[in-house]
Amino acid sequence: MSKLRTSALAPGSVQSEIRAMSLLADEVGGINMAQGICDTEVPLVVREAAESAIDEGHNIYTRQDGILRLRKAIAADWQRRNAITLDPEREVMVTSGATGAFYSAALALLDAGDEAILFEPLYGYHAGTLRSMSVTPVIVPLTYGSWALDIDVVRAAITPKTRLIVINTPSNPAGKVFTRTELQALAELAIEHDLFVFSDEIYEHFVYPGHEHISIATLPGMRSRTITLSGFSKTFSVTGWRVGSLVADAKWTPSIGYFHDLTYVCAPAPFQHGCAAGLEQLPPSFYTGLASDHEAKRAKTLAALTDAGLTPHTPDGAYYILADATPLNGTTAAEKARDLLRRTGVAAVAGSAFFRKGGGENLLRFCYAKRDVDLDDACSRLRGLKDS
Repeated sequence: MSKLRTSALAPGSVQSEIRAMSLLADEVGGINMAQGICDTEVPLVVREAAESAIDEGHNIYTRQDGILRLRKAIAADWQRRNAITLDPEREVMVTSGATGAFYSAALALLDAGDEAILFEPLYGYHAGTLRSMSVTPVIVPLTYGSWALDIDVVRAAITPKTRLIVINTPSNPAGKVFTRTELQALAELAIEHDLFVFSDEIYEHFVYPGHEHISIATLPGMRSRTITLSGFSKTFSVTGWRVGSLVADAKWTPSIGYFHDLTYVCAPAPFQHGCAAGLEQLPPSFYTGLASDHEAKRAKTLAALTDAGLTPHTPDGAYYILADATPLNGTTAAEKARDLLRRTGVAAVAGSAFFRKGGGENLLRFCYAKRDVDLDDACSRLRGLKDS
């Protein structure tokens, strides 16, 4: 066997279904509802602060855990929203996106052969990251449709090899917001079995009426074992800036920081200043407006999908909708997504990207974090599906 080969961990295909559909949408000049790109306007204060930082020469490496100004702003935000006092020098990190936070934390806290519990439908990057370091994802399905948590199923999935529970709330792709009761049950299991919890809260500001975002780190006994991941990509519409955040006990941040430095060095310096300005200066009304604006986009998209015959599941939060793809041509979700693109010019993602093999084949995921003019166009095209 040649020594010139990919590693045993490298996947056979290196292009995700999300990226594949995004490329196809570009090729046909379609509307990309496949990729989780929030293409609404960047807040002016955020953009201007980043531009000023560039002009002022903030273009070199920062500390691996980010500039103190942003770490202090994150700590202040936690104090306001969670009533938790953080040490910005020891418990807060600025990372290369929430993805970089997850990767660095997994490298620092898990070993090959460990098991990690994830909930289905799941965000594929979480599972892929764990597999890349020979950690086994143990997939626990949420109750289909309601996406409710069955704590007995979680309990049955725990083995002596389990080290971690991964939570994504609000979730991608289902938009599930974990309830206080569900989080409390998971917290009790984590404490009982001495497990870490990684809580990905990147969509924390996209929560709709009737639901409440709760950080599991705020529950009794959870702060020392929870790694909270978030960032600014979605909130400030800056997915390309790669500025995330990580909050953890001071016991864990040095090791996490070591791997963040090794893999990413630091988040982009001028963009850290932009995000800091946003946290410092944007009023509470910005965040409530963000949720209400996307609630309206959700309603518009739900109505269009219903009219198109693609029955949608209503999300509690985030900005994605899973919809029934049964009326479309094809035997797999990927084929159905391509049929939809061919007939309407709207790109969605195969639901199978968020399930284990064989799952999600009658689902598509739509991202509705679009400018109103583009979303209106997409909804009009979807309504024309029955006539195509």
